[in-house]
Amino acid sequence: MPIYKNEKSGTWYVMVRYKDWKGERKQKCQRGFSTKREAQDWERQFQLQKKADIDMTLESFCKLYEKDIRPRLKENTWLTKESIIQSKILPYLGQRKLSEITAKDVIDWQNEMRNQTGRTEKAVSPTYLKTIHAQLSSIFNHAIRYYDLSINPAKKAGTMGMEESREMLFWTKEEYLKFSEIMMDKPLSFYAFEMLYWCGIREGELLALTPADFDFENRTVTINKSYQRLRGKDVITSPKTKKSNRMIKIPKFLSDEMQDCMKLFYSLKSNDRVFPVTKHYLSHEMKRGSKSAGVKKIRIHDLRHSHISLLIDMGFTALAIGDRVGHESEKITYRYAHLFPSRQTEMADRLDFERTSD
Repeated sequence: MPIYKNEKSGTWYVMVRYKDWKGERKQKCQRGFSTKREAQDWERQFQLQKKADIDMTLESFCKLYEKDIRPRLKENTWLTKESIIQSKILPYLGQRKLSEITAKDVIDWQNEMRNQTGRTEKAVSPTYLKTIHAQLSSIFNHAIRYYDLSINPAKKAGTMGMEESREMLFWTKEEYLKFSEIMMDKPLSFYAFEMLYWCGIREGELLALTPADFDFENRTVTINKSYQRLRGKDVITSPKTKKSNRMIKIPKFLSDEMQDCMKLFYSLKSNDRVFPVTKHYLSHEMKRGSKSAGVKKIRIHDLRHSHISLLIDMGFTALAIGDRVGHESEKITYRYAHLFPSRQTEMADRLDFERTSD
């Protein structure tokens, strides 16, 4: 067997030969095993991975899963998946053979997840339960699609949790104006909230804006990227969806304000961030301003709802609003249906006219 002991350190290492996807012969050395048994287990799992054999452990398969899907995803999307896999799936099912995990095993795992509590000692939310189950099911679906696993035990076991419908909060124009007047004591905060409320852009889209995105002559701002803070680093990614890539026409007063905003900086390059702050900073500022203005507390994202509700109140269609905020019109209609004025009476009157006019 290709397993050897390092006499100096007393640890074991593996020298394994294999063929890569091109059919070329390769060699890999893995060191630092405390026992020969550990080295043997690693070598066996490595060979199963290379053969794409579903008798490998779920932990081993998750390494293949990462290799296959990570290049297709945004970094923040993968980090969310990785966190769930490492903390909620592998500690319970990681050492089980992929091919031997049953629906009953998944049900036992679900029960364990339901009994867990978070940092605040509260039970895991139904939304998060649904999310982690969906991740486990996604792993099995990947094994079925590409590695000949015959059945998805997570699907057979049935889902857990449910999507919680959060109350949709928003400010009226009057509430926002009270808030914005308070925020004038910090110009950068004021301009940031002006963009969020009057354009309906997402927080990440705001924090990624650069001077190059603004065309003050035509009064437009281009949305083509999003800001994330990942593992202590500032990361600029593509927007949330393809529809999110858009050009927004901004009102004249906001165009003037943003030109004033850029004068706050001593030296602002075309690709520098206009708002070099964090999401935490904006959240803190929003709480401060809400309290001082005496308006109800809402989330940063609720400013987007506020913008959409304002446009609905102004009489714009779902299609026009969707183009502005980067949503499909169907989603606008579904999520904000209760805000659109009812035309049922008008419909009934016109149908009555059609019936009686002959």
